[in-house]
Amino acid sequence: MQEVVVKNLENGTLNIVLSGDIDLGNADEFYTAVITAYKATPANLCFDCEKLNFIDSTTLGTFVKILKAAKVDGYKMRLEKLQPKIKKLFLICSLDSIMELA
Repeated sequence: MQEVVVKNLENGTLNIVLSGDIDLGNADEFYTAVITAYKATPANLCFDCEKLNFIDSTTLGTFVKILKAAKVDGYKMRLEKLQPKIKKLFLICSLDSIMELA
């Protein structure tokens, strides 16, 4: 199970806290929650991934879809506090070249 919590808009950034697992079974819910928050308050996106335990390839694609929506509007996306095993997936797929990983 995953949880998406939109914390606040601070310094032009929409902060989103993720926890649990995001995979094929709930990636659509994740996308809908993030895009709904983003459309209500378009801004740079910052994901706090400290409590995110697992993602799959569907989730990687979902992050790319979210990034594309933000880039069309001129905004950026950043993922912070990624666990090493999850960060490795982004690096293997070279996604660090299109989005900021911290």
